[in-house]
Amino acid sequence: MSTNSSLWYFENVDLYKILCPHLVAADQRHNDKKFYNKNDFIYFPNDYSSTIYLIAGGRVKVGSYTNEGNEIVKSILGEGDIFGELALIGEDKRNDFAQALDDNTAICRMDIAHLQQLMLNNKPLSLKIYKLIGLRVRKLERKIELMVFKDARTRIIEFLKELAEERGKKAGFETVIRNHYTHKDIASLTATSRQTVTTILNELKEKNIINFNRRQILIRDINLLK
Repeated sequence: MSTNSSLWYFENVDLYKILCPHLVAADQRHNDKKFYNKNDFIYFPNDYSSTIYLIAGGRVKVGSYTNEGNEIVKSILGEGDIFGELALIGEDKRNDFAQALDDNTAICRMDIAHLQQLMLNNKPLSLKIYKLIGLRVRKLERKIELMVFKDARTRIIEFLKELAEERGKKAGFETVIRNHYTHKDIASLTATSRQTVTTILNELKEKNIINFNRRQILIRDINLLK
């Protein structure tokens, strides 16, 4: 795994070693790894918040429901990402749900009390996790702003730019993003339709601004995304 932002994969802190100790033959008393099939729920709204999770394989959707029962997708996370982190800042019960998007999605789990103890003795770990929480709050604020004030095209392009910044690997003027988003996923995350996403991505591809397949998205020049 490689990325421009260590906030997401924690390369310098190595959360795999901390949250998935069985992967490095370390202490397993406070940690376990569990596999989920596609569409299995990892937790539901109103479940008690006592655990933080790291994705060791597969993808996870985090979202919530409106009063009318409509689904709101907050994020789609992949290998190396953590979720359920709001339990660290006083969330007693979950406000959202987490659902596996792939078969054999592998999740490492650690109880919050043990992680808090680790954070007391590891300032870099503590700093990274709280930066992650702050970053995700800012992303949600930005998402709300885009949904209220920007049109569909702008929301999709801003999503691509954000994706490039957070997960992209630079190669000259080009940026390569390992892709785990379907057009439906992008539509959910940008509050647009699948048809709109397909139309805009194909338009950008025809203009040679991006190229994409199921495995990756290539942005020719981030400055051309307007």
